[in-house]
Amino acid sequence: MAIPGFDYQGFAQNLAQQAQELIPADFNDAQKAYVANTLGNFAMIAGQALNDDPQLDFNLDQAMMITQIIAEWSFHKSVDLIRSGIPQQYWDPIMQKIAFTIFEIAKNAFKQALPQDQILQLIEHHVKKTYLDCIGELKQNNLINEELMEKAASQSNIDAMMQQQVEAEQAQQAAQQSQQPAGVPAQPVNGVPQGAVAQMPSGQNAKVLKLATLALLFQKMKQDKVQTILNKFNPDDAQSVIKFMGMPDLPSKVDPYVAMQCLQEIKTNLPSPASTISPSKLINKIQNISQYVQKPQLEQMLKLERPKVKRFVFNALEGEYYEIAPKVANIIATHIEDSV
Repeated sequence: MAIPGFDYQGFAQNLAQQAQELIPADFNDAQKAYVANTLGNFAMIAGQALNDDPQLDFNLDQAMMITQIIAEWSFHKSVDLIRSGIPQQYWDPIMQKIAFTIFEIAKNAFKQALPQDQILQLIEHHVKKTYLDCIGELKQNNLINEELMEKAASQSNIDAMMQQQVEAEQAQQAAQQSQQPAGVPAQPVNGVPQGAVAQMPSGQNAKVLKLATLALLFQKMKQDKVQTILNKFNPDDAQSVIKFMGMPDLPSKVDPYVAMQCLQEIKTNLPSPASTISPSKLINKIQNISQYVQKPQLEQMLKLERPKVKRFVFNALEGEYYEIAPKVANIIATHIEDSV
């Protein structure tokens, strides 16, 4: 029985049309067409499968959510593939594996009635894993070299778009500030004056401004992503951010220059990507795997791998880091970890 009100064809076409505005401007016509067509085709296939399978018994909202998730990840990963430099003949097989993975994970997660933020995190994990696994297979089959594998693994359009949102928000706030009449101070946020001195305050006022600045950023983001982030906050801080997000005139109440300082400080305090794949962490990752897999079994798993891969793994078991690119080492460690 079809899902009442679910026009999956129209929905897929609408998603593809919306994506046209987000495709990177530096892509040529063929690349833009690939992104839009890939997104539209996978959304159409997923929508039809959800609509035609009576055993799934999803409602309209669930079917649209799953279809949209597949469309969004199809967009991001097709952009990543194009930027990766991987030859085009390998794009479709990779995208098919990613779309199938999303469909199966989402379908099972919704059946189990998992919380939405948990579903999204689960899907993101498996999308990234599938993407890296596909790249690793190309390298293992000598279809791409190590340099290209590393370049492909570093692509993340979703992170790039997040950075663009931050920069756009900063530019918008700066423009609003420049249009404000001279000598007219803006209203304060929770007692913190705005417009008088573009200098980062200290103490509790600094914290309030940081929360307000995050609210400005979150107002431009999709709410499911915002909720995922807020779930990691202190409950009181999360509630403050939510209150700020509900203020329609919030941009006029926060000095844009102070907001930029807040964003810069938040960015500075975040762990750098390099720290997440430091040699010591990679060694620990491999050594943790050895707790569940005996050395003979690990040797069998690595039987077909290149000598450098084997040397990296077995050196790590001895507490030594074999010098290969950290990103490549992380791909190897993650692949072994997920295979256990």
